[in-house]
Amino acid sequence: MTHKTNTLLRYLVAILTFLTLIACNNKEQQQEEPKKTVVKKAPIVKEFGFITSDYTVVHDTIASGDTFGGILGKEGFDASAIHNITEHIKDTFDLRDIRVGRPFTLFKDKKAPNALKAFVYQPDNLSYYVIDLRDSIPRVNKTVKPITIKRRIIAGAIEGSLAETLNKAGAGPALAHELSEMYAWSIDFFKIQKGDKFAVTVNERYISDSIYGGIESIEASYFEYKGKKIYAFPFKQDSTSRSKTREYYDEEGKVLKNMFLKAPLKFSHITSRFSGRRFHPVQMQWKAHNGTDYAAPSGTPIMTTASGVVERTGYTSGNGNFVKVKHSGMYATQYLHMSKILVRQGQRVTQGDVIGRVGSTGLATGPHVCYRFWKNGVQVDALRQKLPNSEPMSPKHKPRFIAYMTPLKKELDSISEIKFNQKN
Repeated sequence: MTHKTNTLLRYLVAILTFLTLIACNNKEQQQEEPKKTVVKKAPIVKEFGFITSDYTVVHDTIASGDTFGGILGKEGFDASAIHNITEHIKDTFDLRDIRVGRPFTLFKDKKAPNALKAFVYQPDNLSYYVIDLRDSIPRVNKTVKPITIKRRIIAGAIEGSLAETLNKAGAGPALAHELSEMYAWSIDFFKIQKGDKFAVTVNERYISDSIYGGIESIEASYFEYKGKKIYAFPFKQDSTSRSKTREYYDEEGKVLKNMFLKAPLKFSHITSRFSGRRFHPVQMQWKAHNGTDYAAPSGTPIMTTASGVVERTGYTSGNGNFVKVKHSGMYATQYLHMSKILVRQGQRVTQGDVIGRVGSTGLATGPHVCYRFWKNGVQVDALRQKLPNSEPMSPKHKPRFIAYMTPLKKELDSISEIKFNQKN
């Protein structure tokens, strides 16, 4: 090996040694440097405009016997101070509006536990009052929470009851109530079966964009009942009228509302049908049953199925408490075994009015209503009657209705087709 080569090798070894020393030194420095601790600031939480961390916050509800003055008294205010506060706020906050069960919130000074700084009362889910006690003169501010309307289409097949099915779809009980009202004249919800399909376009209210606040409106729906789709579209014939009342029509513009409701109860089940020969569970003998029995919990509202005049109320050993309503020269209905009668003889009633409560008076084995139906003075099976509709849509409004209905129906059908084809 030449002298020149040896020199080059010594030079390379020296460079490598130098680089190694630098790397080790850097590593030691990195190990010696303390790790920086990142302190995360706690998020600022506000409630009713107050930073909660600045106060002792107490949530409670108005109990029976509670008053605004009484609550202030428990917080250490004397009679003079309470009088001064109520006098200052009485024109902007009606103290009589405080109701049992409604929530209120107290914001207290952390350093002085008895020093109440603000009282917040929520009369409903949409608004709240802040009674600010931080200054010598109390101030009242009312805030209405922002409402957002969200539109969606719910489509599904019946599993159990309508309410149960809608609940699984994420809809509140109010939607089941609305649908039962819409279809009360065309669908007997005691007869719906597993697999019956439905779809509904609904606008729902949300408080502060997150808390469900109920139904704003229903734009369109259909219910597949006994193999037939029954559509419902709300429509007001007189578009210039200030009235909010709208009738529901099918896709051909035929009104859904009949002269009679399908049943005197909203949700229940039939336990015994109209029959010329039925074994009576109390009298233990075979005899005619001239009505339809609907079982329901005691106290359930019983509705008159059509408008008319209360022809008779009373009590018999067989019928228990009963009401009979005359609807026209042709039709009359009777409701038996009530726990309570809520109308009087001669009173005019409107379709859907509550006329009594379900009970088990008279010859009854349990709480139910026996619904009887007369046509031309003869008792007939209410479930087999083809009953007249209400007033049809005026022809002059038909083009406007068709233009309004067509895109809604197309949207419903397309959503339903996608959903149910996927399942198949």
